[in-house]
Amino acid sequence: MDKKVAELINDQINKELYSAYLYLDFANYYQDIGLDGFANWYDIQAQEERDHAMLMRTYLFNNGIRVTFDAIAKPDKVFKKVSDPLHAGLEHERYVTSLINAIYKAAKKDDDFRTMQFLDWFVKEQGEEEKNADDLIKKFELYGSDPKGLYALNQELLGRTYSAPSLTL
Repeated sequence: MDKKVAELINDQINKELYSAYLYLDFANYYQDIGLDGFANWYDIQAQEERDHAMLMRTYLFNNGIRVTFDAIAKPDKVFKKVSDPLHAGLEHERYVTSLINAIYKAAKKDDDFRTMQFLDWFVKEQGEEEKNADDLIKKFELYGSDPKGLYALNQELLGRTYSAPSLTL
């Protein structure tokens, strides 16, 4: 594996762990204001981000690459409105998509077909992540200003359950 590709994946592991911290911070915000369904949604998002980091870690190990961890920055978002974390989440997912695309481009440049195939799952996953974040914003905009609608949306999000990724390495 090309050294640059390995470095980008290793860096992405750390960014995925930061994403988990960020989403846990969102969950804390929602828990503090009494929206346990929104908190649940972001708790599960955090778990998915940790899974992404672990999949990348395993991939590097399986290719004989040593993994190194950096310090994980403290999330620094300040929320003034209930919808702020939702918008920050979509923005963050778009950022992560750009990072995955950069790794893919580096692998493609090196004709690293195995890594490109590995990253195909993440490319698809990012499309789903962005759509889910956008859909949540749309639902909030439709129902969030009405207390009964907000309650119903919160209950819907409370019903979300974790499902482990099905990527074979």
